[in-house]
Amino acid sequence: MRGTFRRMVDAKILISGASVAGPALAFWLTRYGFEVTVVERAPSLRPGGQAVDLRGTAKEVARRMGLDERIRAACTDTKGETLVDRKGRTKATLRADDFGGDGLIAEIEILRGDLTEVLYEATKEKTEYVFGDRITALDERADGVDVTFASGARRTFDLVIGADGLHSGVRALAFGDESAYVRHLGAYLAFFTVPNRLGLRDWAIGFTDVGRSAGIRGVRDGEVAMGYFGFASEKVDYDYRDVEAQKALVRGFAAGMEWEAPWLLNQLDDAPDFYFDSCAQVIMDSWSRGRIGLLGDAAFCPSPLSGQGTSLAFVGAYVLAGELAADLGTGLKRYEAIMRDFVEKTQAMGRANAKTVFAKSRTALRTQYLAMRAMRFKPIAALASRKMQDVVSGIDLPTYPHSED
Repeated sequence: MRGTFRRMVDAKILISGASVAGPALAFWLTRYGFEVTVVERAPSLRPGGQAVDLRGTAKEVARRMGLDERIRAACTDTKGETLVDRKGRTKATLRADDFGGDGLIAEIEILRGDLTEVLYEATKEKTEYVFGDRITALDERADGVDVTFASGARRTFDLVIGADGLHSGVRALAFGDESAYVRHLGAYLAFFTVPNRLGLRDWAIGFTDVGRSAGIRGVRDGEVAMGYFGFASEKVDYDYRDVEAQKALVRGFAAGMEWEAPWLLNQLDDAPDFYFDSCAQVIMDSWSRGRIGLLGDAAFCPSPLSGQGTSLAFVGAYVLAGELAADLGTGLKRYEAIMRDFVEKTQAMGRANAKTVFAKSRTALRTQYLAMRAMRFKPIAALASRKMQDVVSGIDLPTYPHSED
């Protein structure tokens, strides 16, 4: 156990973002005695969303939180995925129990909205949540940060943490425009809820084509499913808050696709939720400036192609809270020193995946199928598992006072 633990019961911390990283940080900060406020621009918790995963060290963090059982109970329970060609013929199969549960299909896979709900329920009694508002100005002073909100409210906090995603408002206010930090990896993803046309419960089916993919996975009760599209593309200019424009982009990208893709496109207008964004990374020399810090995708998004965004948020929240509890003045820098190597290894994996996830030709597509089938052979599977574990478990998790209470 490093240093002297000081319970900062009078320190007030503002977190921007109530998705995953924000509530996960609130969980630990309130356990250490901080006074925590979470502000979220959406009017309420956002339901549904894409399936996210916990792998490697992040599973240990969930256990230390005491939320492991609740998270697993809310999982999609996807046991595997069948990859098919345009005629629906099976080309390869992936299973959630491959690679110790940390493979392409993870044993802990949960809809982002369901994970957010678990974290909110675990934190709402000791955390002030402010929905339907956002930070519009930050004025850092020697003894705190004066914060102005879109509602017109003004408050002062000891620290402000931006856990508000790839397009972080806090990062823009404290560090400048996102164009300096966000790196497009040449792909886009879209997710949305659809009727369970194929009767899927604990399984997913994915269709891969040259430069694009589509798929459907069952969601727990079997009444609905999650549809998705993925596309290789150079950077496209669009408003990330203009949903109709994003749907138009998806229709353009998916034009002419076979399998169930035409039906999926027909569901776009009726989907109760819709997520679309680029596969991008956030690369920053520092994740903090004075009393303002960043966490999760706002600081170090590894891209969805890494499969590690939620895991980095979980581990980062645990480390950041522990270091702030040990020393409020140096906690932000210590958190970065502990997390930096883990983040960089994960981002390297994300960049490598971006180069291979979408086949560039029919020949490359056939090679991709062969490689996935080869993963069923034990020597190859063992090698792949070791490489995966080097990344997803690539941090020595500190133990902090009260972290396992």
